[in-house]
Amino acid sequence: MLLLLGGCTVPVDTSAAALAPSAPTPQEQGIADIVRKAMADQSLRAVIVKVTRGDQVVTSQAFGESLDGVPATTDMRFRNGAVVFAYLGTLLLLFVEEGKAGLDDTIDRWMPELPESGKVTLKMLTNQTTGYPDFETDPGWNAAFNADPFQSWTFERRLKYAFSRPIQFPPGTNWSYAHTNFMILGEILAKIGGRPLDVLLREKVMEPMGLRSTVGSQTGAVPEPALHSYSSERRVALGVPPKTAFYEEATYWNSDWGTPVGANQTSTIDDMATTAIAVGTGKLLSESSYRAMTEPNLLGFGHAQANCAPSCFKQIVGYNYGLGVVRSGDWILQDPLVGGYSATEAFLPQEKVGISVATTFLPGAFDCKGVYPNSSDTVFRLIGAYVAPDHAPPMPPPYKKAC
Repeated sequence: MLLLLGGCTVPVDTSAAALAPSAPTPQEQGIADIVRKAMADQSLRAVIVKVTRGDQVVTSQAFGESLDGVPATTDMRFRNGAVVFAYLGTLLLLFVEEGKAGLDDTIDRWMPELPESGKVTLKMLTNQTTGYPDFETDPGWNAAFNADPFQSWTFERRLKYAFSRPIQFPPGTNWSYAHTNFMILGEILAKIGGRPLDVLLREKVMEPMGLRSTVGSQTGAVPEPALHSYSSERRVALGVPPKTAFYEEATYWNSDWGTPVGANQTSTIDDMATTAIAVGTGKLLSESSYRAMTEPNLLGFGHAQANCAPSCFKQIVGYNYGLGVVRSGDWILQDPLVGGYSATEAFLPQEKVGISVATTFLPGAFDCKGVYPNSSDTVFRLIGAYVAPDHAPPMPPPYKKAC
């Protein structure tokens, strides 16, 4: 083959040797071996992974299949769920730096109708210490979602489910994970910024971070090419007997229930990796804001409590919450699990290592009740121990199926 350049012809090498992919580095091969073993051990259908160190890409690979006969690829889109909470925390702190709000401002300034609004602060919404019940744990909400996982959820409808039960503890006295907190925070951030939340996130956070493929939708749409997900989590709700095979596609389930209005998103492994670096280094924030967001300020805080079990517990080195981010050992991360997707983005400031992982599941990942593990988090921790052994992420107890 000849290539014409400025009137001259130059030969282009199209031999098999020239077009063949380069051999993986030892570290790339080591990461691939970790992923393939995890896929076998945890019944994973597909895994997409990207690892960076400083400005260098250590590896970017896809394993397994999206659909039967369709290999997973590194450009495929998937739901990023709680990753958006890191964007919300960043947006809040930008407003604080601009003097538009303070972390200790009570929310009665914007939403006086909410319970304990004169005591709940913006910081409490962001670090999960309000005492507000999680609408996701309400039996009525669960029944409605499982009856139609494609539906959209308004703020007002979710709010009714959230406060159909009393507040779980006085604001600021315990810690309990609740989607309700970020749902409310999103509404308030839109009020502070004077524009829709999706516009504020895009213009003030996502574009400055350098995200190119993360988009929002109020439907279950996933831009192509989509990484397809599958789930058995509706087994109990649909009355499927434990020994009867049950495995359904969940790709287009609408996940807007779990995020504020305007923050339901899909992403790619490249944007997850960019997020890990931007959040983990505090790219958009002042040093004081970065510390407020990421330091283990809640370490040792919180306790088990019957009316919020199992989501309320003492914050430990392996898991303590910042402002929209999780801190695990020295790693700063988010690790959503939603609709058959598991995704993790994590960053180690000490070595400037970023790890992003997305997974989908085979039928064997689900127990007889349709429960499944957050496998992307496990894969991240295994890779983290391999590439940064001096700062290995804490490993939780081995996951055991209930049945």
